[in-house]
Amino acid sequence: MESQKFKPFCSERCRLIDLGAWANEDYAIAGEPAESGRLAEDDTDCR
Repeated sequence: MESQKFKPFCSERCRLIDLGAWANEDYAIAGEPAESGRLAEDDTDCR
């Protein structure tokens, strides 16, 4: 279906505007900032 091509957005233009807003840090997910380097330390068990 053409109407679902850009779902959940109405068009490619709206999708790109939203992507740009995230890249520009206009949006953020609420919560405490991640500790620097924490992921790298926790990831050592996966190797």
